[in-house]
Amino acid sequence: MLETKSTERVKILVVDDHALLRKGLFLVLQEMGGPVEVLEAADCASAFEQADLHRDLDLVLMDYELPDMSGVDALERFARRHPELPIIILSGVATPLVMQQAMLKGAAAFVTKSADSTDLLQTLKRVLQGEIVRPAALANSGQDDSSAAGIASTLSQLTPRQEDVLYLLIDGLSSRVIGQRLFLSEETIKTHVSAIIRAFGAKTRLEAIVAAGRFGYGKPRRSG
Repeated sequence: MLETKSTERVKILVVDDHALLRKGLFLVLQEMGGPVEVLEAADCASAFEQADLHRDLDLVLMDYELPDMSGVDALERFARRHPELPIIILSGVATPLVMQQAMLKGAAAFVTKSADSTDLLQTLKRVLQGEIVRPAALANSGQDDSSAAGIASTLSQLTPRQEDVLYLLIDGLSSRVIGQRLFLSEETIKTHVSAIIRAFGAKTRLEAIVAAGRFGYGKPRRSG
């Protein structure tokens, strides 16, 4: 078991629209090694109400995709209303773009839904101790904190559709086959590829793929 920041009760708000997942997180949080009070919310509106009501909250564990608001918008709202409250984002969408957006908007950590309970608890412990925990895909990108702005600049240039194209490029597919997969014309795919090459400051597709690997794009995405 992990020890919490003290013997005092820790109060955590879990925000997810799936009741089964909230129940699973509740059980995981009971393994923290100290008294833990878990509050629940199924959407952002309820989460904001809970945070306003429970001013002694220690942490929020929030899904990135909620029915009434995006994770980015929710982080901005929490930052305005409760700037001292650390937020950990939990998501099945684990692309570097999503991770970087969440961290730039004030998330204290980003945990994928494929992570095991030990990783989640370790991250919770560090955040409760006041740390900002960068996702491994970004921390291992070959960039240090001083170049975070450069990472954000590169990733922000990619649209979600260009990310789709990038992953298929990494899989070794041609523009024609990518177009067939995404139901887009070959010319449109070539336009996206050119934008990807420019975003990474590369000269060729291969250089762009290698550069993308340094930003955490070497592994397939997980959805859900």
